Amino acid sequence: MRPAVTAWVALGANLGDARTRVRDALTALEQQPGISALHVSKLYRTAPHQATGPDYINAVARIQTTLTAPALLDMLQAMGISLQLHGTPQSGSVLWVANHIAWLDILAMHAVRHCRFVAKSEVHRWPVIGPLAAGAGTLFIERASRRDALRVVHDLASALQAGDAVAVFPEGTTSSGETVLPFHANLLQAAVATQALVQPVLIRYLDASGERAEHVRYVDDDTLVRSIWRVLWASHTVVQLNFLAVQQAQGRDRRTWAVDLRRALLDALG
Repeated sequence: MRPAVTAWVALGANLGDARTRVRDALTALEQQPGISALHVSKLYRTAPHQATGPDYINAVARIQTTLTAPALLDMLQAMGISLQLHGTPQSGSVLWVANHIAWLDILAMHAVRHCRFVAKSEVHRWPVIGPLAAGAGTLFIERASRRDALRVVHDLASALQAGDAVAVFPEGTTSSGETVLPFHANLLQAAVATQALVQPVLIRYLDASGERAEHVRYVDDDTLVRSIWRVLWASHTVVQLNFLAVQQAQGRDRRTWAVDLRRALLDALG
């Protein structure tokens, strides 16, 4: 049986009898198979995101769940988030190299197949996403430590040799999605050393009108909670994953390869 992980779920409403709606949602959450509530906060009030409209009534539940990330993404789909795939995800051992826009990137890629991630150590402390990432075997890295970077490269190489799929975001930070930032090449050394397959993955988010989804962005002064709220309250969000042609190093060093992988994503972005 898959071990249970701890996660946090935020709920809110500002239409009709908001207090009753939130209480009913909490009850429904506790009745879901594979979920048990450990603690539920008191209801609390927050101002609306826009200047007009009634205040929100909110609650936060700490839960334990044995659900996989794909199952949790199914729950998000019920709230208006859908996943579209383009291209063919590589099976077996592969290093997925993707652009990075938001926390939702992790859930979206994990929904395609079980994969491990390399993520900054701060992600381990994030509500909801942190426990899921840890449960998926994420390799957390202290970015300021060169010694820790060498450790993660070694662990990444071992994971690839063991047949795992591992996803990395070599931009090293999130962006608006309008372009792809320059890549840090260090983690690619694991793929060079093991002659692993590497597949670039372009991530896009679209809103209900088919335009780039501004509400998904997690950049600059955004907080994680504010970003999650925007996604959950959007009328519809489409996550597009474009799996590009698989590559091998073929004599390239990690820096040259990083430039080529970024160029592949930029070309796909158009």
